[in-house]
Formats: sequence, structure tokens, C-alpha cells
Amino acid sequence: SDREKEHHLLAMKEHGIPPIDMVVVNLYPFQETISRDGVSLAEAVEQIDIGGPAMLRAAAKNFAHVVIVVDPSDYQWIIPKLEKGEGFSLEERKALAAKAFAHTSRYDGTISAYLSGEEQHQLPLYLSLPLKRELELRYGENPHQKAAFYAMRGEPVGMASLRQLQGKQLSFNNIYDLNAATLLAMEFTGECATVIVKHNTPCGAGKGENIIEAYQRAWDCDPLSAYGGIVVCTAEVDEDVAQKIASVFVEVLAAPAYSEEALEILSAKENLRVIVFDPWPAIGDERFEYKGVMGGLLVQERDSKLLQLDPPKVVTKREPTPDEWEAMLFGWKVVKHVRSNAILFSAKDRTLGIGSGQTSRVDSVKIAGMKARSSLAGAAMASDAFFPFPDGIEEAAKLGVTAVIQPGGSIRDQEVIEAADAKGMAMAFTGMRHFRH
Repeated sequence: SDREKEHHLLAMKEHGIPPIDMVVVNLYPFQETISRDGVSLAEAVEQIDIGGPAMLRAAAKNFAHVVIVVDPSDYQWIIPKLEKGEGFSLEERKALAAKAFAHTSRYDGTISAYLSGEEQHQLPLYLSLPLKRELELRYGENPHQKAAFYAMRGEPVGMASLRQLQGKQLSFNNIYDLNAATLLAMEFTGECATVIVKHNTPCGAGKGENIIEAYQRAWDCDPLSAYGGIVVCTAEVDEDVAQKIASVFVEVLAAPAYSEEALEILSAKENLRVIVFDPWPAIGDERFEYKGVMGGLLVQERDSKLLQLDPPKVVTKREPTPDEWEAMLFGWKVVKHVRSNAILFSAKDRTLGIGSGQTSRVDSVKIAGMKARSSLAGAAMASDAFFPFPDGIEEAAKLGVTAVIQPGGSIRDQEVIEAADAKGMAMAFTGMRHFRH
């Protein structure tokens, strides 16, 4: 009812209908239901709310006279106003109405995506992304661009689950790079590892018996590029690592935990953004990833797999040694996260040289060799896609590389294999490409 219209008020009086000043609605838990393993279509459909959205939309439409509440987190400021007998301003009612319409939009979008293909593990015909602005950023990739961080629906995961302990506000580039670093670090979940990312590309990764070993191995790969980078550790940051971090310039440090001594040391670096992930992110939290283009979105399943052939198929005359196998598999985990065309040299516990983002694969080999700070004798080479020509193998052999891991699949695979055999190298095919544009 519009309480400024006399005939509305007279109709209400005639039929004995009292005015409703506030509507509080919690919709059936559809998202929570479909998130459970093994839920049936019938169970999901039963949790589609009908009356709730109707009441919610009616009240939100009439925000000039009605307060609509859909978010329990708002109770903490609404209840004290009610207890004090205070009214709600037009701006407050309008903001609550906007939240209500966003709520129904997310709710219906989730149902639509589920019914149009998600339950059959297909890309949905209609896609409504239920996003909420969680953080306004100082600016975007450049100071003249406005930016914000929006979180996906449901329980906070990934970047939405981080907790900042100290330092300057996170920037657009910080979050984007931290996301890339965390996805790489997740490949080493359960191991003691450290990864360093700069401009969305790894510049070092290492693992060890303890976190200081892992950190030092990652940093030593390319200290020049690591300067001002994003550091992510998979284990608790202790005093030793904190002292190393405090002695250099790092934009962001993230880990699942910190010792009290480490936090005290890091507190001296006031601008250092210290992040804790609790719980540690899990691969597969989000099925899809999105890339914006003019006029729409590109949507694809997240690249959460590692190998098509497990174990990789040895295609050369020589089998890799145990150490070469370890180096190859370590490199394969990391090269998946390097910009294409990607080439990575590795030992069994660290990266040795990384070549990324080139339009020619052989150029990536040369750059990875140029970036290497230690001997590559006996090192492994990982390539995110097949070698179109033998030249990449021949360049790597000149540098001392003895083992290669790559997807295979080129029309010149046999020529590439023969080149490896001619150099006495071992090579294995994974059967799976990992382009990262």
C-alpha cells in the first residue's frame, strides 16, 4: 500500500488490514542444499522458496513505507534502533531494498544455473553471478581506474577467505597476484613450500624440510624479480623466515599461520601486507573461472587437474633417473602457473630458471636459461605445451638439461623425440596441456 494515497488507506480500513512496517525474510537454503554431496534434483527443488521472494519483492518495492531485512548481519544495527523506538530514514530503507533485490537476483540466478545444466556438470545456459562488493580498492591496475573486490556466493573461499593482519590496504594488483600465487602454492598442499609471484607470473618456487629452506630456494631462483613480489608459504611462517622477509622489499606475505615471534618481527615493516588463510584454500572450491571481454564473459572450468597420463609416458630410449623424475614433476606443477609460452628449468626441490609469456617457445627456453643463476647441468625442463620443433630441445641440451616433461601432441613429436635421443636426454609426455594466457 502507498500510504500517501487516500484510497489505499480507505481500502485497508474497509477490509481490516493493518499496515506492515517491517518484513524479515530468510529464504529456503537452496545454495546450501545443492552444495552437499549427492543431493538429488528432488531435494534441490524442494528448497526453492516461493512465498519468501514474493513477500521480499513486495516489501522492497514499497521501501518508501516498509523496511525489508534479508541479511542477518544487519540485525546488529537494526535491533538496537527498534529497541530505542527509532525510525529508519529513506536512505536506510532504500539501501535495504537494494540489498533485497540483489538477494533475490542471486537466489534466482543460482536456481537458474542449477536447472539449466549445473546438475549435469555442464556450463549453464543462463549465468547469473551472485557477487557482493566486499572491499573497495584504492584504485585498479592504474591510479586512474576505480576498482573493488566482489566475493562469490556461499561460504567465503579463496580470496574472500583471507584475513589481513597488518599493512597497507590491498590493491587490485595485490589481490590479482596473490590469487595467482595461492593457486600455485595449493599445488604443494601438505608439503613445506614457498612460491613467489610477480606480475601474475611465478619467479621462484621451492620446497624443503622446513619453511626457511623452502623460502630460500624460491628466493634464490630470481631475487631480482622477487623484489616487490608476493610470497606465499604453505606452512607456518617462523622467526627465521620473518627475518628474511623483513630484510627485503615484499608487497604481500601470505601463509596459513605465523608464530608470535614472526609477527613481532614483521610488525616493524608497517607497509608489508601480512595475510593469513585459515582454513587453507582447497583446489576445487570454485568450478568455473571467468575472464572479462568486451560485451561479455569467457567462462571455463578451472584447470584443477595436473596429468592426463599418470605416470607420464616415457617416449625416449633413456628412462629418467629418480632425481630427474622428481625434478620433472616439481617443474610440471609450477609451469602450469606460468604464462604461455612457458618453459621452466627445475631441480627436484626448486625452480632454476623461468621463461614466460613469449610468442616463440624456443625464445622461452633461451630466456629461462638466461634467468638461471646456477648451473643447469642435470636439470629438468618442463613445457606447458608441446614443442612444435626440435629447436627447444636442442637449446636446452646446450644448457646441460638432461630430462624433459611436456604434453606431447605435435605433428613433429617424432622429430622432437629423436632430438632428445640424440642428446642422451630422457623425455616424458603428460598428455595434458596447461596454457595460461
